[in-house]
Amino acid sequence: MTRYEQLAGMIRQQIEDDIWQVGDRLPSLRESVKSSGLSLMTVLQAYQLLESQGWIVARPQSGYYVATRLKPFAAAKGGNELNLSENVEISASIFDVLQACKDPQIIPFGSAFPDPSLLIEPKLSKILASVARRFVPHSSLANLPPGNEKLRRNISRRYASHGIHVSPDEIVITAGAMESLSFSLQSVTSPGDWVVIESPAFYGVLQAIERLRLKAIAIKTDPHTGIDLGTLEEIVQKYPIKACWLMSRFQNPLCSTMPSENKQRLVEILNQNQIALIEDDVYGELYFEQEPPAPIKAWDTENNFMHCSSFSKCLAPGYRVGWVAAGKHAKKIQQLQMMSTVSASTPTQLAIADYLAQGGYDNHLRRLRRQLEQRQNRMLWAISEYFPQSVKVNSARGGYFLWLEFEPPFNANRLYQLALAKNISIAPGSMFSTSSQFDHAFRLNTSFAWNEIQALAMKELGNICHMLLREFG
Repeated sequence: MTRYEQLAGMIRQQIEDDIWQVGDRLPSLRESVKSSGLSLMTVLQAYQLLESQGWIVARPQSGYYVATRLKPFAAAKGGNELNLSENVEISASIFDVLQACKDPQIIPFGSAFPDPSLLIEPKLSKILASVARRFVPHSSLANLPPGNEKLRRNISRRYASHGIHVSPDEIVITAGAMESLSFSLQSVTSPGDWVVIESPAFYGVLQAIERLRLKAIAIKTDPHTGIDLGTLEEIVQKYPIKACWLMSRFQNPLCSTMPSENKQRLVEILNQNQIALIEDDVYGELYFEQEPPAPIKAWDTENNFMHCSSFSKCLAPGYRVGWVAAGKHAKKIQQLQMMSTVSASTPTQLAIADYLAQGGYDNHLRRLRRQLEQRQNRMLWAISEYFPQSVKVNSARGGYFLWLEFEPPFNANRLYQLALAKNISIAPGSMFSTSSQFDHAFRLNTSFAWNEIQALAMKELGNICHMLLREFG
């Protein structure tokens, strides 16, 4: 444990023991430097850690104060039934919600993307400009699938830093994570095949299944343990399942992370039944703890799992550079890419490869994680302050979403329409299922900078929820 973590832990314990109470002003940075004997930077890091964890708040020109402790929320329940869909049709409703988030006048709580201001990295922009000046047409041929060798090697090293062996040869660079996910699904299925997904599920998987004319079996996903493995074991005995698509870390929208023992059991079930796994892991770098939970790919012994991610959620959203660690499916995915989009953008591949090689990415990620954690805590505070007490909330120790539920007959589609009339967007639960079982739930994006506009929007959203509960009650 570092010195700043030790200091933060000591102050946190003092707050828990009521030595410092809510509203108390903590010693200034200089006072803490003098009393602790630590450097100013170490003390500042300790205070920033405590702030990111919601223990203290900074007040401009005043100092640091003990924060109001959030009341504990009841956990949302997630799915409550098995849903089999032979015809998945959901794209139209999703399109309408996403289009609303494009309007700059709309408060984008319904957005799927992080606050763009968090991902401004001047160093990367300079590297891209340099790459553009040095770019020669021949390099486009050299970076056809599987993609830029230097970039694949750097991604492989990042896996290795977490104890996961992934050869650069099994990595395919794609135009964003959605392309890697779609190609992965297409590589192991044919129209009419059955695919297991989570319930609720990221709407991207529903769109991909619709486009590829597949059949979906949505299995209940628990906010704490992930997909129901007992139900999965039953399903694989009854249906010829070809693939399983899920998020094991900071799942969108439910915010669940599977425990390691569940991941291991899942691997056993899939391997025993020769079912390919497509692991959507675009939020894996956005963890709030000191160490990240491992992806399911860490337990892959048969090279039948495809681990998909991108730089869009943590570094460069406009660059559209993703990848899949495809194992034995790498060649098939390369072929699919060549017959479709041909390759990801060459200049952006080269720029990110150079950026990773020069260092600084992990420092950027640490800053990003701290900011996301701070913003999540502020959103949780606003919910505790403005929303009805009956609200159930799931939050993750990572990512940038919250999943909220009220008891039926509360209707989040009605909430969506009323909020949109007030220039506030949310993501209603109906976006994440082909059934109506999540009509009482909705997802909020917590990544945007907290200001008076955000606070007023959350207050207005809470008022609408109060009104709807009276209406439905």
